[in-house]
Amino acid sequence: MRGPGWAVVLGVVTVMMSACNGSGPTYTLYRNGVGQDTLRVHVATFDAKELDEYNRETCEQTRELFQIAPAARSQFWCEKGRFKLKK
Repeated sequence: MRGPGWAVVLGVVTVMMSACNGSGPTYTLYRNGVGQDTLRVHVATFDAKELDEYNRETCEQTRELFQIAPAARSQFWCEKGRFKLKK
């Protein structure tokens, strides 16, 4: 994860997550592994004290930014709720 594209993505994500402090409906951003479609890696949790729509949209916007990064080889997705390992 090097290069100017990642710096922009990480800066935007940091700003978006600064408002996350609990109590609202939570969304979690995940990614798979390169060449490991079943791997489930926690990337970020969005739980700002806002309406459900705010956290969902923020998660989706962040997902899009990570996905369009030139070096992105993983797939990113959002799920409602806090991070969970799936067995």
